[in-house]
Amino acid sequence: MGSNDFVTLFFLVAAVLIFLQLRSVLGRRTGNEKPPRDLYTPRDAAAPVDAPDAGKVVTLPRRDVIEDENRFAAIDAFTKPGTPLNDSLRELNKSDPSFEPKQFVNGARMAYEMIVMAFADGDRKALKGLLSREVYDGFDAAISEREAKGEKVKSSFVGIDKADIMHAEMKDSEALVTLRIVSQMISATYDKADKLVDGDAEQVSEVSDLWTFSRDTRSRDPNWKLVATESEQ
Repeated sequence: MGSNDFVTLFFLVAAVLIFLQLRSVLGRRTGNEKPPRDLYTPRDAAAPVDAPDAGKVVTLPRRDVIEDENRFAAIDAFTKPGTPLNDSLRELNKSDPSFEPKQFVNGARMAYEMIVMAFADGDRKALKGLLSREVYDGFDAAISEREAKGEKVKSSFVGIDKADIMHAEMKDSEALVTLRIVSQMISATYDKADKLVDGDAEQVSEVSDLWTFSRDTRSRDPNWKLVATESEQ
């Protein structure tokens, strides 16, 4: 046997030995193997009760169920599931997936202070970016009237005691959320002779308002604007 024949025989024997070792380790396919199980298979597609593996399969919820539960977790933590407010907040979230009630309330609290102080200071530029056209026109008219009389308002914002979502709804693509905001302020109005004509420069007053904010969910603009105001006092 030549040297080339010996090398060929050596590799043939080695290949057979490797095949036998792999076969013993990995096993052989018989044609009766079960296909890989989809862990997200719906319950009605699970193994029948009398199947050999019945009782050994844990059926997980579908992806869409998991996504819905995660999606509304923040809303359910904010307000009780099954209540009208919870249902309306869920509907709002379906149109605007970025909506999260706790963050919204925090933003509304900041907007409330900015609007109240901008109105007291007569800062129309600041108000324009925070108010709808209709509300801005009302604020602008009040500021103009004050300016015509030569009056000035001196205000100090003490803080917000409560800010609760009272109502939410969708009107076509428009999301509307109404809050009841209870705040503490010091406010005094003086005439052109610097005489006090309204309020008290020393007294902290409680103010309770119902403010409604709106946002077009089709718009890329993430900002909400004040579209309605109502004083409870």
